[in-house]
Amino acid sequence: MRSSSFLIADGVLPSNEGRGYVLRRIMRRAMRHAHILGCRDPLMHKLVPTLVAEMGTAYPELQRAQAVIVETLKLEEEKFKETLDRGLKLLDEEKAKTAKGAPLDGAAAFKLYDTYGFPLDLTQDILRAENMTVDLEGFTAAMQEQKARARAAWKGSGQSATASLWFDVKERVGTCEFLGYALEEAQAEITALVKDGVEVTELKAGDVGQLITNQTPFYAESGGQIGDTGLIASKNAGTRVTDTTKPLDGMIVHHVIVDSEMLRVGDVVTLAIDTTRRNRIRANHSATHLLHAALRRNLGEHVTQKGSLVTDDRLRFDITHPKQITPSELQAIEAEVNEVIWQNAPIGTRLMSQEDAIKAGAMALFGEKYGAEVRVLTMGNDESGGIYSIELCGGTHASRTGDIGLFKILSEGAVAAGVRRIEAVTQAGAYAYAIEQESRVKEIAGLLKVTPDAIAEKVVALADDKKKLEKQLAEAKKQLAMGGSGGGSTEPTIETIGSIKLASRIFGELDAKSLRDIAGSMHAKYTDAASVLLAANEGKASIIIAIGKDLAGKVDAPTLVKAAVEAVGGKGGGGRPDFAQGGGPDGDKLEAALDAVKAALAA
Repeated sequence: MRSSSFLIADGVLPSNEGRGYVLRRIMRRAMRHAHILGCRDPLMHKLVPTLVAEMGTAYPELQRAQAVIVETLKLEEEKFKETLDRGLKLLDEEKAKTAKGAPLDGAAAFKLYDTYGFPLDLTQDILRAENMTVDLEGFTAAMQEQKARARAAWKGSGQSATASLWFDVKERVGTCEFLGYALEEAQAEITALVKDGVEVTELKAGDVGQLITNQTPFYAESGGQIGDTGLIASKNAGTRVTDTTKPLDGMIVHHVIVDSEMLRVGDVVTLAIDTTRRNRIRANHSATHLLHAALRRNLGEHVTQKGSLVTDDRLRFDITHPKQITPSELQAIEAEVNEVIWQNAPIGTRLMSQEDAIKAGAMALFGEKYGAEVRVLTMGNDESGGIYSIELCGGTHASRTGDIGLFKILSEGAVAAGVRRIEAVTQAGAYAYAIEQESRVKEIAGLLKVTPDAIAEKVVALADDKKKLEKQLAEAKKQLAMGGSGGGSTEPTIETIGSIKLASRIFGELDAKSLRDIAGSMHAKYTDAASVLLAANEGKASIIIAIGKDLAGKVDAPTLVKAAVEAVGGKGGGGRPDFAQGGGPDGDKLEAALDAVKAALAA
């Protein structure tokens, strides 16, 4: 439990790969032993306060991350309980098939692992207590077969050949120097051209391919920031850049469409990024840093970045946080980010050693790989006059916080256990969103025939009126049903099936609550009968069967309901021996359902 807590405090979350899988294995081993000791409910998360009390002073990160540690442990325990229960059942079935003294079939053990998430070491632990083993050769063989299938699918996708191509190109032409921090346009020499996954010496008008130069102002997609687009021109060709990627470190690849003439390896070209688009990306990327700082200040220092996407029209930011961020918290975070934006403070960048950057207070993401020299980004001022945000970042950014213009949060939600996602817009995107919301408010106000500031009051009044009308309508339907409709009788049809008295009524459209109310009345009135009530509600059948107290032990309501439910195209249905209900999609087959009940009574 202690190792799990420290890993979570460092930003690791349970997953099926990498360090997340190591954490999951540690946690599940502890859960398994708790299960052996008889603990059937989540336990580990309850021990976190004691751990923090004992070690929090020496390791303050435990105190900061206590909430997310508790929530993560609890969620993982609850999920693994289902896996454990299902896996133990399947393991028991496989053990029953195994001859005495023989090892458990390796393929079966692998199926438990691969399909149901039951780890091999857990299977071995359980079997060891019963002096059984696993056929490890069979397990390994089944795993190798699965890997071979996956490898074949990967090779078939063409990724293997593509990776090999870029390794070869980089080895021959070297790296591409990125100039985009300082320049938006630059001259460079074409060092390689690729078309359809093969190196070529030229690209002609109409060709789609990839272009590599010795240097470029184009930013390649990385760190969550999308790649630049723009134009590449030479004396003989005009070319559009539709994307920029980095398949290998130091290898910047321009994805191009040649519009005119021809490009050749060795040509000197002018590369110009789409500056309008880049400026929007810069604003959104800088806003993610301010958002990160605001989240940590408002929600706690356990908040760390788990992922991001920065495009020209919006930003997406994933963080560790154990619960929903409330509307009031989002409002405070948004307001704080905008306050820093409107400071119009310079955004600074410095190159320094990673050690010095961390000492200066720069945020480094757990698990990210940084070189000996890192780029440190600072922006904004806090209330005490210090730096508001300081992080390591290799992306492109605005020059001043004021360039971000306006920041507006669009949404917040969960993407995984303990991970929340925020989507937001800046600059013209934020302004467009505000205009759109204003237009909607005015449109709604017009429909309600009130001023915009009276919308909430009007909606509350309408909701109250709706509730009253729905209640009146339900009561009217109930009274109509009790009084009969369409010429039907006001009393149920009474008949005897075998030795059982049956009281039945078929209604027209009637809601479920009214049907239950009528069933309750008939149950109390006809103590010596089985009451059957059938109704249609929005085309679907509803069925209730109530057994009078004088028939207790003689007739089973769930058995009759199941027969009726099948007749209306449904499945299941159930309840108490004296009161059961069910339904189905065929609301026009109520007579057939009643006949099914009669048949069941007669059987």
